[in-house]
Amino acid sequence: MSEHYYTEKPNSPLKEKEFSCSIKGRVLTLTSVSGVFSFSDRMDKASKLLVESFAPSGSAVLDLGCGYGAIGLFIKALYPEQELVLSDINERAVIYARKNAQRNKLKVEVIKSHLFSAMPEHLFDDIVANPPIAAGKELLGRLISESYSHLNSQGSLWLVAFHNKGGSSLKKMMLEQFGNVEDVEKSGGIRVYRSRKP
Repeated sequence: MSEHYYTEKPNSPLKEKEFSCSIKGRVLTLTSVSGVFSFSDRMDKASKLLVESFAPSGSAVLDLGCGYGAIGLFIKALYPEQELVLSDINERAVIYARKNAQRNKLKVEVIKSHLFSAMPEHLFDDIVANPPIAAGKELLGRLISESYSHLNSQGSLWLVAFHNKGGSSLKKMMLEQFGNVEDVEKSGGIRVYRSRKP
């Protein structure tokens, strides 16, 4: 069976790539790692668009499936008053999200969790994710429905995807679960979708 970046214990040889990235005037130095989305010497375009489009609904944010931490750490850097939790099932992702937080002196909580398994009582004002489309509709449907249950009233779920590579299905599922969905931003085939909990 091939290994995915949502694998719990990646077996791929450990390789690192270090880079700096700037969003809205804030610069972070990050290390990406093999076996974790997205292993590259730059932040992927979809995650960057999500951060650029994000505006807090309250004071508590979850970066669900955080990878090496780029989305959540940039949100913390841009909105330092926000309480940030970063979570991922991938053990290597959790390690590197913590390393990147420490390197950039950003105080966040990083949790190893399969969706919400390790934080059943947590409620958030915003949940952000660049979800693994390859994981299939069942997991993505769970991500959306469980996110709904873990949002405060008027809280928002923010997802980013290539619209023609699974994003349109995500948008449909968000509409069915929340009763609303909007395209917050569009760029190069990528869309940021937002649903607000009534």
